[in-house]
Amino acid sequence: MDRNTTPPRISHVLETSLYVGDLDRSAAFYGALFGFGEFMRDHRMAALEIPGGQVLLLFRRGASLQASPTPGGDIPPHDGHGSLHLCFAIPAQALDPWEEFLAGHGVAVESRVVWPSGAVSLYFRDPDGHSLELATPGLWPNR
Repeated sequence: MDRNTTPPRISHVLETSLYVGDLDRSAAFYGALFGFGEFMRDHRMAALEIPGGQVLLLFRRGASLQASPTPGGDIPPHDGHGSLHLCFAIPAQALDPWEEFLAGHGVAVESRVVWPSGAVSLYFRDPDGHSLELATPGLWPNR
């Protein structure tokens, strides 16, 4: 039997998750800072819309340790601990406005990195200590 060794195509990352201590606080932070609208919420999570058809899931830490039944099947348990990392792409011309916007919202830039490619990253923290990054084009060879 011949097996195809090339995996089928993946189009993009649809959703990613962060685990937070307070859903209200975190949803408010991401809404105020990035303008991400909340389109679903239950006792364990909030789903936020990221431009480009992507979703940021904020799970209340420890609230998904058991399978979550749905009418179509069970969502397996998951959780996360510690400081996680998430990077958002920004246009190069948005770098200075973002630095000003973060400062205006009392968000301290922890680090500014200029990469060999010329791309620039700004690193800062969310209310749960997760490392967030805003990166201009050229950080990765595929973008």
